Amino acid sequence: MTGLRVLAAMSGGVDSAVAAALLAEQGHDVTGVTLKLACYGTTPLSPRACCTLDAIDEARAVAMRMSFPHHVVDAEQVFRERVMQPWVDGYATGRTLYPCASCNQHLKFGDLVSRMELAAADKLATGHYARVRQETDGSWGLYRARDAHKDQTYALATIPYAVLARVVFPLGDLEKTEVRNHAQRLGLSVWDKPESQDLCFVPDGDYAGYITGTLKEKRGSEPGAFLDEAGNHVGTHRGILHYTIGQRKGLGIAMHERWYVVAIDASANTVTLGPRQALERDGLVTGPVNWLLPAPPAPGTRATVRIRYNHAGGGAALWPRADGTLEVRFEEPQLAVTPGQLAVFHVGERCIGGAEIVTGLRCTESGDAVALAGRSPVAMRAGA
Repeated sequence: MTGLRVLAAMSGGVDSAVAAALLAEQGHDVTGVTLKLACYGTTPLSPRACCTLDAIDEARAVAMRMSFPHHVVDAEQVFRERVMQPWVDGYATGRTLYPCASCNQHLKFGDLVSRMELAAADKLATGHYARVRQETDGSWGLYRARDAHKDQTYALATIPYAVLARVVFPLGDLEKTEVRNHAQRLGLSVWDKPESQDLCFVPDGDYAGYITGTLKEKRGSEPGAFLDEAGNHVGTHRGILHYTIGQRKGLGIAMHERWYVVAIDASANTVTLGPRQALERDGLVTGPVNWLLPAPPAPGTRATVRIRYNHAGGGAALWPRADGTLEVRFEEPQLAVTPGQLAVFHVGERCIGGAEIVTGLRCTESGDAVALAGRSPVAMRAGA
């Protein structure tokens, strides 16, 4: 890859800065672009915040240091409509969405890709830790980064398949320490900048407080009943947006054993609690799948399925449905299958797709999940 015109997404952090700088150093014609999102402000929200006006200045400083142009694109409306509002709607209806994936799908690999045409760019570059590779049949694949601790394929699983041929991830073969060393070597001012928060617009982690305080959103904030698995009233919750599946802390209720949130029913305004084993699910059903393949895989394909960003993944069989959704059946039960989070599918090092989790599943037949996983779908009942 030589002499390409590259549009480089720059957030103001060290990763995107090094990705753009390395391409410029290699002789490519780089143009930096920073998306101005709804969360940009005049002062940092925290020392680790990425979305500030200072971040724009830092991205611009990197571009000046490496002698390539830099532009700021106002993407506030798209960010609010495609990322923030769905995230709020999710919490208000008992679903825990992962907005970083939505931002990648609709902005970095959506809106910016369309802007590549205006810039006559050959490639879009970002600072994500992942790799793209062209297969022997001419198709393109998304692969895990060399640095397993920084791998971001989970957050990239819903980007359009067609984009893979047009993106480049310069950090995919680098360790984080190497990235910082490159930044220092190149004289980039952000070389020692702290890691940014995953959720840029809520850097203090108080999601419920942000929804009710900053956004003035009241849905999901009404108190309601805590139930046990038998449906008995065991207490009063503060509003469903304060809870997510698998949560143990902050319940504000004293029980004789450790209880966890095992289900949230927004229509009834109830939160069901239970012991840890009540979180186990034998499978799940997704919404429409974004396949990072030319065509969906064969029914029964074995894969490693991750159900949240830091989840190591569980072995499973994939059963695509005619409506574009998917049934996943795990070889071993998985804990805290959470509606709204992503199910992301890997075959070896390759990420083959992802989709929002709609519901967890429990088997209604006897027998272990390993025996069931390789056969045609068995009768299962939905469970949150």
